[in-house]
Amino acid sequence: MVSSNNFKTGMTIEYKGDIFQILEFQHVKPGKGAAFVRSRLKNLRTGAIIDYTFKNDEKMPTAQIDKRDMQYSYSAGEYLVFMDTETWEQLEIPQEKMTNELNYIKEGDKVTIIMFQKEILGIQLPDKVTLEVVQTPPGVRGDTAANATKEATLETGLVIQVPLFVNEGDKVIVSTIDGKYSSRA
Repeated sequence: MVSSNNFKTGMTIEYKGDIFQILEFQHVKPGKGAAFVRSRLKNLRTGAIIDYTFKNDEKMPTAQIDKRDMQYSYSAGEYLVFMDTETWEQLEIPQEKMTNELNYIKEGDKVTIIMFQKEILGIQLPDKVTLEVVQTPPGVRGDTAANATKEATLETGLVIQVPLFVNEGDKVIVSTIDGKYSSRA
């Protein structure tokens, strides 16, 4: 059990039947009345971020989150198959839980699977990934207005804006946080 007075950023708690990660918190001591803890929480099942106020010294259980490094093997219909590289154990995750993450992973990539007990909450991606450009129109010579960009389709199917000098076959670094071009690899 953890008290709201002992919150730390990044801590995970069980509250009202869900699992939350504490993104930020603030202890408030008003002039009148009891102290309280104002917090911003991320629901690890839905991804929703909520603001919640706890009473001073309110107690709740901590949630033990397990992280396992696994390799993305292949897509099998509605499921994505991941393999533990140490035990060779395979894990199937429904594709609908990973719609955004599929834009950034390809077969053979290593990812971190986030689990609570036996429940799979999702995968943790690196901040940036390297992907190959499979389709983009050629840059037009002389079209160098400030920060001119063009569309490029990457090997995972993700479509992003890239500078005019990027060509098919180039490898680019993409941010998984906002899905934007970062640089050439």
